[in-house]
Formats: sequence, structure tokens, C-alpha cells
Amino acid sequence: MPQVRDAVRRLREQAVEGIVTLAPVAAAWTALRQEPLDIPIVVLGIGAGAGEEAEVPMVSVDNYAGAALATRHLLELGHRTVHHVAGPVNWPEARERLAGWRAALEEAGAVAPAPLPGDWSAAAGYDAGRDLAGRAEVTAVFCANDQMAMGALRALHEAGRRVPRDVSVVGFDDVPEAPYLLPPLTTVRQDFAELGRHSLDLLVDQISTGARRGGHFRTEPRLIVRNSTSGHFSK
Repeated sequence: MPQVRDAVRRLREQAVEGIVTLAPVAAAWTALRQEPLDIPIVVLGIGAGAGEEAEVPMVSVDNYAGAALATRHLLELGHRTVHHVAGPVNWPEARERLAGWRAALEEAGAVAPAPLPGDWSAAAGYDAGRDLAGRAEVTAVFCANDQMAMGALRALHEAGRRVPRDVSVVGFDDVPEAPYLLPPLTTVRQDFAELGRHSLDLLVDQISTGARRGGHFRTEPRLIVRNSTSGHFSK
């Protein structure tokens, strides 16, 4: 991504002591890897293929674990399987959440339905929700983010599928609006403040010590259970 390289170069020309950058898509991470590591850099987000031995320190929530938490929660409520509204394939976070969802289903011996594609927007969740609402066998849905979960809730409501009595819905992020939806949304919380603090701590450590360190540092997500999920559903 030329925009990423240009931004880093401009900051270097301004003699900044360090950079914290977001790299939510694979192309951004690839661009950063092509830049000389002559100043401390911390990447907030997960780069495709970066792995645990990334050349620069990366900080992200454990998306895989969070998706598995959400899926297990629904299975433990008695749902036979969980449908998934996925994020964009070029976002590593979306791929990790997809993998965590699939792994939890496999671990439970549940069939993994084909995931529905999404783009993080409420509109994409609404389209997926309309599709899922027409399938009588659907009783549980895990959306890769809260925005898509909001759209799915609207579509299910319009179709007369009651949440959570007929269909349970889980999101990911715990956006500020999540507790105020109808019903309040069960979701996976990633602590953005913690991610920011950890990123800055890593950057300051590099600046003060002069040492360059790599690796992938993950924060643990939390499942926040609200009223959009239930074990009392229609079959």
C-alpha cells in the first residue's frame, strides 16, 4: 500500500522518535515490512503471515480465542450448530474469527455451515440476516462484528424470528451501543484502551532502551453475555 509507505516516510522525515500504526489488512502489513526498521515501530492489529516472530512488535486481541468463546457459548446453550456471518477475507482479523468459529464447531462435533460473506457493515449483516431468517433450521448466529450483528437483528425482527427465543445472536467488539440494542447484544469484548496502552508501552520501551524487539502480543477477549442469546429456542 503506497499510502502506508508514504505516511511512514513523511513521519521519518519529521524526525519522530517512534511510530504506532494500524495495519488491519494484509497489504498494510506487507508495506510496513518493506520499510527500513531504523526507528521504533509498533503495529496495532494483526498482519497476515506475521506470526509470533514478526519483525516488529504487533499488538492485537486474540480473535481466534474470542470467536471460539462465542461459538462455545452458543453450543453450550443447546444449539446444534452456529451459523457465521464473516468479515472481509482480506482482513486477518476476519480470517482468525472464522478459524476460531470453525475450530469450536469441529471440537464439539458440530457441522460447520457455509459462512455468509460480509464487509463489517450493518447492511451486510442485514442481508445475511434476511438469508438466515428464511431457514427454519437456523437457531444461532455468530457475526464477526457488532455492526453486522445489528443488521442481522433487524432482519430477523422483520422476518418474525424472535431473538433470542427463535434465534440467538452474538457479535464481536462490544461497541458502546451493544447494551442498548433490543435485545441487548451478547458479544466478545476487545479492550481497545488496553490495546492502546500496551502498544505505547512497547514503543516507549524501544525508544528508551534502543533495543528493537519483534513478536506478536495478544490480549485476551471476554465474552459479555446479554439478552440476545438463550437456550430456550424453537426447533
